[in-house]
Amino acid sequence: MFIPLHDANSLKHIRLQYITLGIIAANVIIFFLMAIDPGSQATVYGLGYVPAIVHDVAELPPHLVLVPEGFTYVTYAFLHGDFFHLAGNMLFLWVFGDNVEDALGHFRFFLFYLACAAAGAAFHGILAPGSEIPLVGASGAIAGIVAAYLILHPRVKVWVLAFGRIPLRIPAFIPLILWVGFQMLMLTIGDDSNISWATHVGGILCGAILIVILKRPEVPLFDRRIVTPVAVETVEAEPAPSSRPRTRWGRQ
Repeated sequence: MFIPLHDANSLKHIRLQYITLGIIAANVIIFFLMAIDPGSQATVYGLGYVPAIVHDVAELPPHLVLVPEGFTYVTYAFLHGDFFHLAGNMLFLWVFGDNVEDALGHFRFFLFYLACAAAGAAFHGILAPGSEIPLVGASGAIAGIVAAYLILHPRVKVWVLAFGRIPLRIPAFIPLILWVGFQMLMLTIGDDSNISWATHVGGILCGAILIVILKRPEVPLFDRRIVTPVAVETVEAEPAPSSRPRTRWGRQ
């Protein structure tokens, strides 16, 4: 439907979104390690979320067990099926994750990310409790970030590629509402693809709830207060005609 490219939305409370960057790095490193590991199929079953295993419908062979089954509610989110699966999720995280991390703070953002991933897996498991197909990918967590960004910054302008080829600069609420609505629609009508729409919807619902609870108290919702840079005058003793007065800029 659309590919996000950039948002004109600078950080206000943190200097660097190092949790977002760390999650991206972890996903990329794990993907390439699995790509060169001939035993990666075992990793998919050992770290992926398999509803039938979690709901005791089936049992994983002992040699495939890598972590307690409860851990797979989050470990699955660090595995990806192919490069395009990885690239799509990490692009969404790169564009929208920094501002959600800014609104929550580093530690709460990390918890938020894991909670949205777990909610996505849980909702997938509720709707398909007997599935023996491993669920992998960060889509549940990314869906939560999209929902949080929509609630925080619907009026911020973002650059997107509509239909994968038409560059547009539009308010964030337009593509994000369309994206959220599409996930809901696909969950309702279903299809034969290997995409778990339930995981996306579970992440969306979790992100929409948690952003209201976990955000910094001073962070407004729905862009009620958009701060633009304003120069604050300072005084220098007899500045030279060619010198520039120092200013302090409010963060956008």
